[in-house]
Order: sequence, then C-alpha cells, then structure tokens
Amino acid sequence: LHMNVFRDLASPEASLREAAAEALVAELRDVQRAYEKEKAAREEGEGEEGDRDDGPSQMMEAEKEDGLDNCAPAVRYAIRRLIRGISSSREFARQGFALGLAAVLQSIKAISVEAVMKLIPALLEYSASMKGPEAKDNLLGRLFGFGSLARSGRVLGQWKRDKSSPILRDFVTEVVQLGNKKRYLTEPAVALILDLTRKLPDEAIFSEVLDTPCVQVWFNRAANVGDPDALFLALKFQERSNVQREIFGKLLPYPFSLDNFFTEEHLLSLAACFKESAFCLPRIHSIWHVITDMLIREEASQSDNNTSSSKKHKKSKKGNSSEDSKKNLRNFCEVIIERSLLLSSHDRKHLAFNIIIDLLPRLSPSSIQVILSSKVVLGLMDILSNASSWLYNAGQHFLKELVSLVSNDNDRCVAVVINLQKYSFGRFDSLTKTKTVKGLIAKIQNGQDCLHLVQNLMALFVDEGSVADEPSDQSQTTDENSEVGSIEDKELVGEGNADLLKSWVVNTIPFVLKNLKLTSKGSSLTDSEMIKCIEEKFQVQTEILKFFAVQGLFSASLGTEVTSFELQEKFKWPKTAISTSLRNECIEQLQLLLEDAQKDEALHVSGVKSNDLGFYFMRFINTVCNIPSVSLFRTLSSNDDNAFKKTLATESALFQEERKIGTGLDSTKMHVIRYLLIQLLLQVLLHPEEFWEAAIDVIICCKKTFPSIAQCDNSSAPESVEGGTEESDEDGSDEPNEDGSLESIDVLVQTFLSVLPHVSGPVCFAIEQVFRVFSDEITETGLLDMLRVVKIDLKGSRRQTDSDDDEDEARVDIEDDDEMEDADVGNVDDAPDEMDEEMEDDSADEVDEDQDDLEETVDNKAKDGDEAEATKGGEDSDDSDGMDDDAMFRIDPYIARIFKERNNLPGSETQQSQLMRFKLRVLTLLEIYLQRNPGKKLVLDVYAFLMQAFVKSHSADGNEQFRQRIGGILQKRIFKAKECPKGFDVELSRLESLLQKALHLASRSRYKEVASAAQNATFWILKIINSKGCSKQELASVVDKFQYMLNDYFSNKKSRLKIGFVKEAVRRNPWVGRELFGFALQKIGSTKAEYRRVQTLELVDCILKSWVGDDVSSASKVLKKHMALLCELMQEILTKMPENKSRRQEVRRFCTRALQTVTRLNLKEKFQKKLSPEAYTLCDAQLGAAFVPFRQ
Repeated sequence: LHMNVFRDLASPEASLREAAAEALVAELRDVQRAYEKEKAAREEGEGEEGDRDDGPSQMMEAEKEDGLDNCAPAVRYAIRRLIRGISSSREFARQGFALGLAAVLQSIKAISVEAVMKLIPALLEYSASMKGPEAKDNLLGRLFGFGSLARSGRVLGQWKRDKSSPILRDFVTEVVQLGNKKRYLTEPAVALILDLTRKLPDEAIFSEVLDTPCVQVWFNRAANVGDPDALFLALKFQERSNVQREIFGKLLPYPFSLDNFFTEEHLLSLAACFKESAFCLPRIHSIWHVITDMLIREEASQSDNNTSSSKKHKKSKKGNSSEDSKKNLRNFCEVIIERSLLLSSHDRKHLAFNIIIDLLPRLSPSSIQVILSSKVVLGLMDILSNASSWLYNAGQHFLKELVSLVSNDNDRCVAVVINLQKYSFGRFDSLTKTKTVKGLIAKIQNGQDCLHLVQNLMALFVDEGSVADEPSDQSQTTDENSEVGSIEDKELVGEGNADLLKSWVVNTIPFVLKNLKLTSKGSSLTDSEMIKCIEEKFQVQTEILKFFAVQGLFSASLGTEVTSFELQEKFKWPKTAISTSLRNECIEQLQLLLEDAQKDEALHVSGVKSNDLGFYFMRFINTVCNIPSVSLFRTLSSNDDNAFKKTLATESALFQEERKIGTGLDSTKMHVIRYLLIQLLLQVLLHPEEFWEAAIDVIICCKKTFPSIAQCDNSSAPESVEGGTEESDEDGSDEPNEDGSLESIDVLVQTFLSVLPHVSGPVCFAIEQVFRVFSDEITETGLLDMLRVVKIDLKGSRRQTDSDDDEDEARVDIEDDDEMEDADVGNVDDAPDEMDEEMEDDSADEVDEDQDDLEETVDNKAKDGDEAEATKGGEDSDDSDGMDDDAMFRIDPYIARIFKERNNLPGSETQQSQLMRFKLRVLTLLEIYLQRNPGKKLVLDVYAFLMQAFVKSHSADGNEQFRQRIGGILQKRIFKAKECPKGFDVELSRLESLLQKALHLASRSRYKEVASAAQNATFWILKIINSKGCSKQELASVVDKFQYMLNDYFSNKKSRLKIGFVKEAVRRNPWVGRELFGFALQKIGSTKAEYRRVQTLELVDCILKSWVGDDVSSASKVLKKHMALLCELMQEILTKMPENKSRRQEVRRFCTRALQTVTRLNLKEKFQKKLSPEAYTLCDAQLGAAFVPFRQ
C-alpha cells in the first residue's frame, strides 16, 4: 500500500480527499483480486508459495480473529486503519477516512458487514473512565463508521438479498444505543436511521425498525424524559407511512391527525420534548422544521381555497373554516411558545423567537396576528427595554429579521404593526427605544395599502375587547431567570392603557395619510393617472374624516353600533365611552385633515371637482345629525347651538353659490370662507361658549360681502337650521356695526384678531387664506388694529398717552434707542486707537442731550452706568403708544383679559408666550398684506410700527424669534419689494419724519441689526421721495436731516455713524451729495478727530466721483459756489498731514480727485484765483504730477 493515500484523506481540499479515496479503492481492489486468485490456486494444491506469504501479512498486523478472513492482509489493514482514522479530530481526517471507508466497503464485496459492525466498537472503545476529548473522538468515530456502512449500501443490500437476515435490526440497535450515550449524538443517529430506511418499503420499516425492542423502549420513555429526537423520528415515519397504529408510545396520538396532534392536551404531554430541543442553540433542532411544515400545511391549503374570494383590502368575514385553520396554530402558540418556552430559561426564550422568525414568512397576515400574541410582544419588550439583558442581542436580531421579513409585504407589515402596538398599548417604540413601528408604517405608501392600514387602525380603536382580555402583567412572560420589572417600572399596567393605545391610533392615522405618495413619478403621470391617484387619496381622506367625525363629534344613545341607511354604512363606537381628551384629539386631527386637504387642492387637475373634502364633511355632519339614535357628544348651549346651525346653513349656501358662479375671484373667496367656517364650527364644538361670536361675525360678514347667499341660505337650509338662522340674524346682524363706523372687512379683521391668540394651527391657516384673498380690501382701521397688536407688551407699567398727542404721530413714531446704548461708547469706528484723543473720561456714562421724553422713565441706576435697566424702563414706558385701554379693548377682548389677569397669576411666562404666539400670527397676516399690496400708502404705517417693534425687540428680554421675523419682513417685503408706495397721497412731511428717525437709528444704535435695518430704511424712504419728483425747495428739509446727522457725527463722540452708509446714500442719490458738498467741506476743518476728518474726506471724494456723467452745469455751479472752501480745506489738510501712512495717502487721493474734478468742469482759472500762495506751495510740494497742470 502507498501510505500517502492515508495522508491525503485528511486534506482540507475535498478534491484531494476524493482522489485519495479513489486511489485507495483501486489499489485495494487489485490487491484483493490477486489475493483471491492466489487463494484459489492454493486450494487446488498449489499453496506452498502461498504459505510463504505469511511474512508480509504479519508485517501488516492483520489478525485472523477480526472476521475478515476472506480479505487480503492489505485490505484488512486498510479497514482497521480507516476505522481508527475516523476517530481523529485532525483537520478533515474524520470526513476523509469516513469517505474512504464507505468507498472501500462499497467496492470490495469480500468485506463482511457484520465483521465491520463489530470491529468499529472494538477498535473505538468507550468507557465511563475515559477523558472527555478521547471519549468524544471515539463516539464520533463510531457514528461516522456506522454512517459509512449506511452510505456504502451494504447493509440495505444484504437485507434485500436475504430478508430473514438480522443485519438491519442489528444496525438500528447499534445506532440507537450509540445515540443514547450522549445528547449530541441522538439527532445525527436519527438522521442516520432515516437515511438508511429511505429506500425501505413500509412493511420493512415496521418489522425491521419500529418493532425493534430498543426503538420501542426509546419511544415509550421519550415523552416523559423529553427527547425531541424520538419525536422527530416518530413524526418522520408517520409522515412517510401515514400508519394508524399505536407504536409510537405517547409521542403521537392514536388515531393520528393534525387536529389531534395539536390539541392542547397532547401538546402539553410533549412540552418536555420541545423544551429539551434548545440544547443545540444557536442551531434550530430538526424537530421544528417538521412542526413548522405541519402548521403551515393546513394554512397553505386554506389560503389557496380562499384566494379568489378574500381580497386583501376588504374587510374579511371570519368564517368557521378560517377559525379552524388557525386553531392548530393558536394551540401551538399558547401551549408551546407562551406557556412552555417563554416561561422557561433564556435559551428557551431565544428558541421561541427563532421559531417565530422561521414561521412568519410562511404564514398569512391573519395568522401573524395569532403568533405575535400579547405574551410574545411583552416578552420582546421586556428584553429590549433593558440593554444589559442577557437576551438583548437576540431581541435586536429578532426585531431586525421581523422587519426584513415583512418590509416587502404590506399586508404582513400591517399585521405586525397592529399586534406590536396592540399589546404594547401604542408604546412599543418608546419602551424599546427603537423606531420599528414608525419605520414599518413609513414603508406603506400605496393608496390601497394605506386604506387597508387605516381600516385596521380604526378597528383597533373600536375593538377594545381583544385588548382587554389579554393579560397585561409582566409576570406571565418572565421566570426566575428573566429581567423582571423593566416593563412594570414603566407603568404598563393600568386603566389608562386603552386610552394610550387609542391616542396612538388617533395620531398615527394622519401620519399614514402623509406617507401616501401621489406624485412619486413626477411629471411622468398623465392626467388620467393623476386623477386616479387623487381619487385614491380622497378615498383614504374620507375614511379618516368619517372616523374622526364619528369618534370625536358624536355618541350613540342606543348601543355601540348605528347603521345609516342614507350612507349605507355602519358606525361603531368603543364599548367604553372615550375620554374628553381623546375626543379633543380627534377633533384636532379632523382640523388638521381639512387643512391638509385645502393645501393639497393645488394638485387637483380640472375635472376632479367632487373632491371637496370640506363639502363632504359638512354633508356628512348633516346626515349623521339626522340619525335619531345619534347626537353630538355634548349638549350645546343656546349660543353655540345657534352658531352651529347657522354655520351649517351658510356653508351650504356658499358651496351652492361657488359652484354656480364657476371659477374666479369671488369663487375663491367663497371657497376659503367655507373652510374657515368649517374650522370655526369645530372650534365651537371643541371649546364651549368661546367661539360662537366669532362664527356669527364671520357669517354676517359673508352675507354682507355676498348678498346672494342670504336668499340661497333661506331657500335651501333645513327647517331646523332656518329657524336658527333667522333668529341669529335678528339678534346679531347689527352687532358689529353699533357705532356705524366699521366696514365689514374691519369687522372681519377684528374677528380674526379676537381668535388668533387661542385657536389651533389649522384655524390660523384658514384665516390666512381668507386674509390673502381679501387683503386688497383691508382699510387703515383694520391694518392699524393689527399693527397695535405687534406693539402690545405684558411687561412693565402702561401709561396713557398725552391728550394732545396726535394718533398719526403716535403710530408712526419710532423709538430712539439712545437709552439702550452701552456705557462704553469709545469703539465707534473701526480704528479705536485713533479715537483715544477724542474720548473724555466722564462722558461715557452720560445720556445725550437730544434724548426724548423716554429719558424721564429711566431710573437712577441708568445714570450710574446700568444701561440695561435704562433700556427696560424706557421701553416699558412706551408699550402702548397711541393706544389707550378703550382702544385696546376694542382691538381684542382676549388681550384685554390677559392684561387684567396678569397680576393674579403666578408669573407671566405662559401669558408672555401666548402673546408672542399671537404677535407672530399677526405678523404672518401683515406679511401677506405687504406681499399683495407693496405699493399702497398704508405700507408706510406697517413700516413705522414694525421698525419700532424691531428696535424694542433688541432689549435684554426680547424674543429672538420675534426679532428675526420682523427683520425678515422688513427686508424681504418692504425694503427689497419690487414696488414702493408712490403717488401724491404719500405726504412728504410724513416721509421726512420717518427719514429723520431712520437716520437717527442708523447713527446711534448700538445693535448692528438695528443700524443695518435703519440704513436700508433710509435708502427705501429716499427711493419713495425720488418717485415723487419734489422740487429743490421741498427737498431742502430732507438735506437738513442728513446735515443734522453729520453734525452729530462731527461733534458728538457717541455717534456710531458709518461714513460708508452716507457714501452709499450719495451714490444712490447724487442730489444728496450736491447739497451736502459745502456742508461737508465746512465741517472737515472744524473736526478735531483725525480719523473722522479722514473719513469725511472719503465722503467728499465720493461726492466728487458722483459728478462723473452728471449734469455738468449743475455740478459746476456747486463747485464754483464752494471753491473757496475747497481751497481752504486743501491748504489745511496738506498743512496738517497725518502721521499714519495710509491716511496721508487718503489725503493725497482726495486732493488729486479735487484737481481732476476742477479740470473736468473747466474751473481751472477759478480754482487758481481762489488758491492762496501758501496753499499753492503745499500743493506743488505734496501732490507732484497731479498739480503740474495748475502751475503758473
């Protein structure tokens, strides 16, 4: 024999092992053939030479007592060598030697099977005294040896030749005895028996295998000791033969059927077998694959039978056949999964989750609801809620696999979501700290699938019996080895659990609707496809709307189910009345649904006119109200009832008129008012006695705006509604115009202001839409009412304005913010080191002499340097500019109530936040007005109020959001608007007043944002002034404002004016530069600060540059008039040249610019005459080549 073949049998390469086995077989076959020939010759009398061959046989250690008498010594040696090799744990020796043994047994028929069966346990001894690794190697060697015998086909072949042979029974006995020695040997031993008997007839299985005494003993004790392998073998034989005999002990029922096997009693008797199958984790025992196949067998057949009749998006009727098909699965889950595995050790819990994952892909969605029971979900939550749990990683893996399995099947996805939330009371994600449920819901984006999910959520909301019957205590899913208490600590148990689940349903349904993708294909959708998509979404919207309306607005007086014959629909309520908070949530979600529908109307194509969700809702409300056994969830007061009925009637009239007149502005107005009325109707129901007045006022304004709807209202409204309408007309039609001075649009604005502080976002959106279409009709009164709200402040004391104050002056007054300046005002420019010479030690804490009367309210601490307190005091004193108590009460009774009650409540944080929300909502309306009316005169009023509020918002306690909002409106809607107020009705005096205050803020404000806004305001006001075409005499006062600002810059070190701002104003308005030219020349010489003098030179230089391309004659006149001042200035600055190099260059640049301008305007001779000898000498020495043309 070549010994290298035995070495190659242990190679890691499968090809080498196979080649070595083939080589060994070929070599042994040749040796055996030669041996047989030699033996035959010896028997014929020629055996002397054969006797001399004993030497090599002894060298091969072949023994005559091994039962292999007919084999050549080499074959006998090889058999023994192969048997020893299969017990080796070296590399792949066990696999390779088993392959070689099977090949040799199959090829060489002279080898006795009985002899090999005896030789295997003889060579691979096992005793209790043997050490672990050695015993394990020998036992596994025996298993592989018997496996080689089975795979060789010799055992089965010998039995087929002689069916009276006990070889098969002996083989089964040996294998069963081997399997009983160790737990890890039993399962492969069973697999070996099944592999051997695969080709046996049924009769032989009973006579040669099942009737074997050892097998019968094994079956009889298996149920008691818990042997999953015996159960597995019994089920496999039963599956193959379908025999009805009591030969399996207690493992299988008699007679056998799936229903009998999965009875609760029989499953309890097998619980020990299933528990013990956890020993092979993380691998799943073979028994579970058989059980899984049995469970889904009936499930699959039932599913095939019902495929044509059960649509996945329709409500399925649970018949008896459907229930019977789930009975086996339900029994299995309750007895084995819940009561056996989940209540046992960690390994068995882990096994339970693995089994569920194995079952889920093969179950129908309805069966998933059975297997994901309350105890399974609670057990999973218990694991995932504790990151230190021993099973935490297993729980995460289960959740990951669960999501992966159902992600591509929306029906399964819905079933999983419902069960997870049903048994966690809507808190699965929060308690497990995952986003599982949210992620699964987000995957459902198809219209029909969304509808299916919504219907399941609605059923979950109403059907509380299944939730109530489930145990909710954690003890039922834990044992002494579990992490008990993680769920209990979170108060999962309690009466409020049902409300938690219902609240989750209410808040999740709108989220499902938002996931509905109608335009995912973008522009590729045709009109017909878009119409279909919109119809699908409208179907989902109507289902959600009906659910929220029924659960939030109505209650049934007789039972919990009501059928509407008109709608051909059945409405259902929970058996236990839902709480007020849940009703409020339903109504609020109803409002949001209507708001989203109004926003989505832009997607509608022409031809889909019936998809008016507001109309559908109002007709639905009317219909349900007419059902005798259904009533509103609360009894309305007389005022609320009147408003409710009148709103229904008015909305109906508006809808009819809207459809009658077709498209157009009036139709749009009616449409947005309809949605506002709908939102107000819900507010009336949501808040008793709070919004009926607003609803009545809007209705009256509607009738005055659209007189035609009054007749339509009276003719088409129901009798009960007509009575309420007529009565309310008589009671309140004249109420808004008691003083006869308010227009209907003013009443509408005041109504908006009265409800804005307290209503929800959807009502605000509806108000914005109405305001947008009516913004062209807004009067000064309505606009000022809104502007006053922006200035209201709850902090500080309010003071009455003086009686002689003019209202117009009050409303356009912009606060100076001198009182808000820092104590340190030295850093007024970019170069503070040059400003040191002009700073005085005792002036930093003083207040300018030009401060207004706001200084009187500043406390004494301000004079000592506490500028923050001065700011607060000054602002609080002017909180109500131009508005006494009566005016404020007329604007908004709710704000008046806030003022009256502010001292009675602990703290003002809540009040202040409510007021700030009110202001922000009013700012939204103002922005809409500015967007649609940029050229109206009233824009100046809006600017004045907003600018003042912007300045005040920079106080220490100002709101950042409010400040940014106002700043954005000023920049985007006013300063950068395409149009600005124009015309003769814009008074110049008004513009001058605004300009003066803007210049003051630009030069004095210590806040960069305020100064920047004031600068932009200046440019904007000058743009308006330019559009008026004023004469030079009229513009003189405008120039005076700039001169006053520059004079303050030259004389007062508290000025924060940036010359760059003035230069930009001159660049945009050259006429301002011409008028300031002489003033600037005059002031430069008297300025003590070198830095500011050089800065002013830059301004004059900018003015000179602005004359390029300008009217030469007018520029010449200006320069002639101020030629002497120019010459004196040049002499002075050249005499006092700065020490700083960059500033010396700036002086020379200015002088050069002046000489160039003189030359361009042909004023050279005039300049030479005015230039003194000293100035001439300085220019000639300092300016060089630039002065050459002027040399005499």
